[in-house]
Amino acid sequence: MTIPSLALQIQTLPDGPGVYQYYDVAGKILYVGKAKNLKKRVSSYFNKIHDTAKTNVLVKKIVTIKHIVVPTETDALLLENNLIKTLQPRYNVLLRDDKSYPWICIKKEPFSRIFPTRKMVKDGSEYFGPYTSFKTVSTILDLIKELYPLRTCNYDLSQNNIENHKFKVCLEYHIGNCKGPCEGFESLENYQKQIDAIREILKGNFKESMKDFKRVMNDLAQEMHFEEAQKIKEKIETLEKYQSRSTIVNPKITNIDVFSIVSDESAAYVNFLQISHGSIIRSHTMEIKKKLDETDEELLELAIIELRERFHLLSREIIVPFEVEVGENIKVTVPQLGDKKQILDLSVRNAKFYRIEQLKQLQIVDPDRHTNRIMAQMQKDLRLQVEPRHIECFDNSNIQGTNPVAACVVFKDGKPSKKDYRHFNIKTVEGPNDFASMEEVVYRRYKRMLDEEQPLPQLIIIDGGKGQLSSALKSMDELGLRGKIAIIGIAKRLEELFYPGDSVPLYLDKKSETLKVIQQLRNEAHRFGITFHRDKRSKAALNSSIESIPGIGEKTMLTLIQHFKSVKRMKLATEKEISEVIGASKAKKITDFYKTSNL
Repeated sequence: MTIPSLALQIQTLPDGPGVYQYYDVAGKILYVGKAKNLKKRVSSYFNKIHDTAKTNVLVKKIVTIKHIVVPTETDALLLENNLIKTLQPRYNVLLRDDKSYPWICIKKEPFSRIFPTRKMVKDGSEYFGPYTSFKTVSTILDLIKELYPLRTCNYDLSQNNIENHKFKVCLEYHIGNCKGPCEGFESLENYQKQIDAIREILKGNFKESMKDFKRVMNDLAQEMHFEEAQKIKEKIETLEKYQSRSTIVNPKITNIDVFSIVSDESAAYVNFLQISHGSIIRSHTMEIKKKLDETDEELLELAIIELRERFHLLSREIIVPFEVEVGENIKVTVPQLGDKKQILDLSVRNAKFYRIEQLKQLQIVDPDRHTNRIMAQMQKDLRLQVEPRHIECFDNSNIQGTNPVAACVVFKDGKPSKKDYRHFNIKTVEGPNDFASMEEVVYRRYKRMLDEEQPLPQLIIIDGGKGQLSSALKSMDELGLRGKIAIIGIAKRLEELFYPGDSVPLYLDKKSETLKVIQQLRNEAHRFGITFHRDKRSKAALNSSIESIPGIGEKTMLTLIQHFKSVKRMKLATEKEISEVIGASKAKKITDFYKTSNL
């Protein structure tokens, strides 16, 4: 497979957060970095000479750029940390140690302790995080301590030890920070309720705990302790901003492979995420060219077998979007909710971005091939006899029958041809009659094209349902064009496509490029028609004002409208304000007119 040029790879990068990886000509990884905006960050390496010789050498060696998109900047930071430790790139030095990000642990023991840690011990304890700063961890723990009096000692508070009075309460009990479970002064049931509430806080679910927050703040405020109340408020605000769980690092998901697929008419894109010890350590997306009408299930099964062999994957569980057959020794999980669904969604997101980038690169490198592919697909999807190289779309615009107009927009080779756009003033229809208006403009458009021997379109799209389509067909019959030009109607609500003589509408896949082109045509016709309609109404309103003021011409009135932005604001202006724009003599005529006419 030919590697695209660096400029092309950079041009098609996404604008969101993620992690980028640089590779040399031999496919060896050089550098891993994080970015809030992948395109901007990667571009910055190549549009200047860097201060350090080391960075300049790195840039010269880069041949391939790979990336992984993630939901947030925090996720990018955590993923960068994972990949640097796993891949050990030559030009990364800052994160090669064994430092880990902090977690908050709820220890599995009677009267659970809650404390920060950098190490996870697999003893059944719960871990929340990781957090990108210890400041956030400290804020969370301080607030929990103020809301819920928990023990801080490391005694073994088994029922037997408590009953035998093995321990005595400490200073924390006497100053009110602990309720003394070590001597049986607090029941395990009551303590566990507090742990359950804290668990919800750590998950980011504040609904129940918010009442406690407000109670503490209100009590402090009533006791005139405003500074302490403000501190509680600031801590709550910090909590609301923190990210409770990371998709990138999750101790609940370990040694699992994640596979997802996104496909179109000609190819499928399969993304793979490898998760080891709760962290994403690898992402890879492959493209599969379709030969026949292979299903996504068939393609994903082939891709899974290929990727597991290529990367020597030994995990016994895979996460996939639907059931697949990959052997008896592998557990197949199709998640609907929870942590595993989040990681599957992340994989799908990367597959989608990869597909978009490939299509963008094709469009830049070989625009004709890109156009030909879309035209062939439209011909197939819309059941046309020829490719719709020239498409025209009609839309009516009127408000309660005033200033009725219509618009015709033209696409050639799937792109707007703005020089061919046309506006129509409705001439033969009185009142708001969309059907009759459509009949008139379609007749006028193609009567003129026939008279002037202009090339006719291969496809006409009518913005509306069966009624508008029937009206347009009347004109086509009158001009003898029925059967010579394909014509369809698109209804707005469900994006239904109607064909002449067929009562059952066609529904296209919401993700199909054919539907996107049709929607773009419809939206462009609507925009073009509405703009013309508004201009016409504004001009009519302006003309009514101009024509009624003696001695004031159109040029003067336009100058005033441009200055005051509307006729209404001009009427409210003082004579002095108007005279500063057009002179005292004309200003007096205008103000005198509005005073006497009461308009």
